[in-house]
Amino acid sequence: MQRGFQLGLLLLVVQLFQEGLGNIPAVTLAFLGFNVYLYMFPAAPPIKACVSFQHVHRNKEWRRLFLSPLHHVDDWHLYFNMVSFLWKGLRLEQHLGAAWFLYLLSVFSLLTGLVYLLLQALMIKLIETNDALVEFIDFSSHSSECAVGFSGVLFALKVVCNHYNPGGVTYMLNLRVSNRFASWVELVLIYLIAPGTSLVAHLAGILVGLLYTGGPLKSIMETCAGLNLYFVSSHGNIRPSRSYYSFSGHSGTRQESSEDPSHAETSATSDYTESYIAGLSEEEQINLAIRKSLNDRGQTRQRETARPDYGSHPTDKAVMSQEELLRRRRLRRFEPQASNQRRRRL
Repeated sequence: MQRGFQLGLLLLVVQLFQEGLGNIPAVTLAFLGFNVYLYMFPAAPPIKACVSFQHVHRNKEWRRLFLSPLHHVDDWHLYFNMVSFLWKGLRLEQHLGAAWFLYLLSVFSLLTGLVYLLLQALMIKLIETNDALVEFIDFSSHSSECAVGFSGVLFALKVVCNHYNPGGVTYMLNLRVSNRFASWVELVLIYLIAPGTSLVAHLAGILVGLLYTGGPLKSIMETCAGLNLYFVSSHGNIRPSRSYYSFSGHSGTRQESSEDPSHAETSATSDYTESYIAGLSEEEQINLAIRKSLNDRGQTRQRETARPDYGSHPTDKAVMSQEELLRRRRLRRFEPQASNQRRRRL
């Protein structure tokens, strides 16, 4: 596909080298590169890759659900989306792990399109059944639009980022906004500043992010991932190892052990540092602190019961180590000298 001078694409390359290719996580870099590749060599023109209720549901063009988030209209559309994705990928991939982040991107890309179709179907239904509401709100333009681009998935990722940093703030147009409401404020601001953007697609992304952070989506994804691992280990040639997992939030932090699960939990909670809890929500931090307190008490009791009580009775020497006996003999040797010195001073 022949294009003219692509300033947005050039700025994106400059941004990548300023960040440092070696500092960008693998999945983030690969996914970003794949979007750039499809922009240079698209699988379909944007008009045939965009998603809408008319094309997908009525015309049965289901492939648009997979093409839409990976194609962009122009170089500036690609630039702004990929720079935003780079910022989110640097944080989420390190927190969630490469495998889970790739899994998250795949689910979000597909689910955002499905939620977008549901919202469009709801608007069409409102137009057909409620004329009074249509007079105040113009649903016709939103119900007939055809959306393309990665921005819906970016809104879902933004909700996840803010969830793992609940006490933070975001500055938008010199306005200090809490992370709890940042996605909603950005939704309105982008629509007011750039009316050509898809309000419905961005709203669909926020709803998908909320389904993950506060709804059943995260549990469903974990269940599907667990069933997939069980199927591969049961029907393939892979022998499942005795590995136990502990999650920082749901980051997929893996703690492998050949011992019992309680040991894995102890080793996971013993490293209770500021960097470890930085991405957790308030409730998860409280639960982690409680588990750490209980584990510390249990370890203290075990050490107290396992520590031998060395007394002054002669029978205790049988359980003393050789080093302990040598140390006591040296102390006894210097005791007469120390007492003589005290007597001379007196």
